[in-house]
Amino acid sequence: MEMEAKVKFGSSLLVPCVQELAKENQVTIPERYIRPDQVESLLHKPTNTHGIPVIDMHMLLSPESVHSNSELAILHSASKEWGFFQLVNHGVSSALMEKVKKSVQDFFNLPMEEKQKFWQRPGEVEGFGQAFVVSEEQKLDWGDIFFLTTYPVHERKPHLFPKLPLPFRENLDAYSTELHGLAMTILLLMGKALNIGEEEMREYFEGGFQSMRMNYYPPCPQPEKVIGLTPHSDAVALTLLLQLNEVGGLQIRKDGEWIPVKPLPDAFIVNIGDILEIISNGIYRSIEHRATVNSEKERLSVAAFFSPRFSGYVGPASSLVTDHTPALFKTVTTEEYFKGLFARELGGKSYLDAMRI
Repeated sequence: MEMEAKVKFGSSLLVPCVQELAKENQVTIPERYIRPDQVESLLHKPTNTHGIPVIDMHMLLSPESVHSNSELAILHSASKEWGFFQLVNHGVSSALMEKVKKSVQDFFNLPMEEKQKFWQRPGEVEGFGQAFVVSEEQKLDWGDIFFLTTYPVHERKPHLFPKLPLPFRENLDAYSTELHGLAMTILLLMGKALNIGEEEMREYFEGGFQSMRMNYYPPCPQPEKVIGLTPHSDAVALTLLLQLNEVGGLQIRKDGEWIPVKPLPDAFIVNIGDILEIISNGIYRSIEHRATVNSEKERLSVAAFFSPRFSGYVGPASSLVTDHTPALFKTVTTEEYFKGLFARELGGKSYLDAMRI
């Protein structure tokens, strides 16, 4: 008998598959995807052309403290000022990353009837479809996602992860294990930079929650009228993004402008999520970002999300709350936090604002 995983994030309404819609070669796109609110910023060319900071993991972990301390200072600054950085020399093998890229591409290329076996079920957000769709009137993103829990293993949905075709399942299993360890290392280093004790960081994240979201953005005949992924900040603690092909599209909001991010080969794009802004009591910042699409090529990426364990809580670290620096955010259980998140549309930093005291 299948054991049903206990954690439920919430639900998202079922919507059409954009990949199939794009195959119809329509000259105009359905009204529900047209985003007049985004048009002006999509056409605007940014004046800031600096790339996001680059952090060298090897130097961070170097026993020669002169390197590791200066690299930790760069990590701290990037997390405060940008909320985004690229991570190089991270120790995840290029061979495994290539296997994951191919597996995800192959998965999205499966016939529709095969993909439908993984379709979102009513009342669930995991599976194939879109997330954060809470009404029939709401505007939709020009993209499909496949979202699933990867850690802890007992929380994997029995109708999703174990049913994935081989070698996709094995590659994803190995990849999620590697990233789980990498994320914990990054979080402990961030705790060190913030002067949060290792024990307190482990209290938040040991046995923590990991989920993955595979994104497929098909070409669009009117790319300036749609958005691949609505502007938002990530609600989790930390995100590690792997771009699967050379097509750009990720943009971050900095000083009022949308700046494109150009991924370095074999690098992870790492960003601070709302939970880390809360834990750091506002020292680190989660940053709004979005995905744009183009008229010629598809774009694919895989985001791995890390959060405190579901039986834990989300709130400012006690070591950072003093008379001079009072708590800026509420403390709630992790379960309450995610239930509130998935009950609303995706939009900017609105959920983080709801957590403010």
